[in-house]
Amino acid sequence: MKIKRHSKIIELINTYDIETQEELAQRLEESGFVVTQATVSRDIRDLKLSKVVYGDGKQKYSLMPKQDGISEKYVRILKEAFISMDMAQNILVLKTVSGMAMAVAAALDSLQMNEIVGCIAGDDTIMAAIRSVDDTVVVMERIRKLIYKE
Repeated sequence: MKIKRHSKIIELINTYDIETQEELAQRLEESGFVVTQATVSRDIRDLKLSKVVYGDGKQKYSLMPKQDGISEKYVRILKEAFISMDMAQNILVLKTVSGMAMAVAAALDSLQMNEIVGCIAGDDTIMAAIRSVDDTVVVMERIRKLIYKE
C-alpha cells in the first residue's frame, strides 16, 4: 500500500501545484487513499520532497533532482557547510561550519556509499567510520569531487 501511495504522491505533485500537506492529503483521499496528516508528513520525508518556488513566489512540493545519487539540496549543504577533512587510519573527520555537522552527516548518509559504515555528528565535527584505509581515500576523493565540482 505504501508503494502505491508513494507512486500516487509523485503523480499528484507532477500533475498539480500542491502547496500544503493538507492539500496533498485531500488529493490522496480523492484518489481513494485514506491518510492522516502524520502519514502524509512521513511520506514527504520518505520521498525526500522539497518545496520549490513557482509562479509569483508560491511554493509547491517537488522531487529534488539527483546528482550522482545525491540530491542537489545535499550537494548545496556540503558545499556551504564544509570546512575541511582529514583521515586517521579508517576514520574520516570532517569539520563544518558551526551547527551544520548533522546536516552534512545526513548528506554523507544519502551518498549510500558501501565504504561508509556510519557517521557520528557533533556541532561542527563529523567522525565517519570507513571500512578500510584505502576506502577512506576513495570516500575523501568522492567528497572533494562533489564539493569542488563547478
